[in-house]
Amino acid sequence: MNAPILVRCWPGLLPYFTVLDAMREFTSQREADTPDQMWLLQHPPVFTLGRNADAADVLDPGPIPVIRSDRGGKVTYHGPGQWVVYLLIDLPRMGINVRSLTTAMELSVIRLLQRRGVSARARRDAPGVYVGDAKIASLGLRIQRGRSYHGLSLNTEMDLSPFQRIHPCGMVNLAVTQVHDLCPDWPSRDIAETLMAELAISLERPLRKGGA
Repeated sequence: MNAPILVRCWPGLLPYFTVLDAMREFTSQREADTPDQMWLLQHPPVFTLGRNADAADVLDPGPIPVIRSDRGGKVTYHGPGQWVVYLLIDLPRMGINVRSLTTAMELSVIRLLQRRGVSARARRDAPGVYVGDAKIASLGLRIQRGRSYHGLSLNTEMDLSPFQRIHPCGMVNLAVTQVHDLCPDWPSRDIAETLMAELAISLERPLRKGGA
């Protein structure tokens, strides 16, 4: 059996820079036998710019901070009510590449929504998961010496209005949606646990819960 992935869950809201620094430190210091991890958490309101982002896609940030990140992709929003999963994976050891990891993340969200009868899809021209033309999950990764960090964000039960202050993922007039609007009786914590279970299936790896 493949070695389990350690799952770390944090309560409350963790500042983006705090987590970014922790991911960088973990990735730079990990060794050949360091177990892979997935971090499940939420951030306070923040706009993040990926390596391919154009600052002009931030139209009016208002009081929300704007942070330059080292992930792939363009601009997105994180905030309370959005689950973020960071995947710290040794890709060569697992025998996969970046495309495989991206596909695994997308399929996990698609299957999550299918459990409640919601049809979703991925797009080759714009990574992420979409319900109709509305984006519900965003992806962004960084690979350092074959090890990934960053991951995916799933709009779950949040205030979506900050997305109107940006061109999400650099796309003008891109609609966004969330799980609560599609499945209002699905508790947020249950959604998070189901998402982690789907990721385990997609990655063909068992999960082991760890401390925060």
